[in-house]
Amino acid sequence: MKLTRLGVLLVFALLISIFAACSKKSEDQQMLDYIAKKGWTASGTSEGLYYVQDTSALGSGGYPNASSTVKVKYTGYLLDETVFDSNSSGFTTSLTKVIPGWQIGIPKFKKGGKGHLLIPSALGYGSTGAGSIPGSVPIVFDIELVSF
Repeated sequence: MKLTRLGVLLVFALLISIFAACSKKSEDQQMLDYIAKKGWTASGTSEGLYYVQDTSALGSGGYPNASSTVKVKYTGYLLDETVFDSNSSGFTTSLTKVIPGWQIGIPKFKKGGKGHLLIPSALGYGSTGAGSIPGSVPIVFDIELVSF
């Protein structure tokens, strides 16, 4: 069978795509590498989120649920530690109005609890991103659950 120029180009493009996909670390591996770099002990969820509880600030009382109204102090950043958002006075919202990563992760903390959420793009801002957050990248939030 004789390959045309177009056929050769298509095969070449396919091989480059396969190589690029294999050489890029998965988001999960990127988050695990970040957790290891920080020396954190993380727990994971079936949805692919990782959370780290600050053992010196576990909080007290019960846990919020996915529809609770919460007040959270936070800093959000990329894995290269570029900050994209922060609120040190506390942000009050219903968990039904935030990204899925918060809906899943915030209920892992008690009132007064502090820690970190490592959120894959599928539970964050997806393939399109938002503002200064690129698409298809995991994000991190340092959080303190002030109240709910």
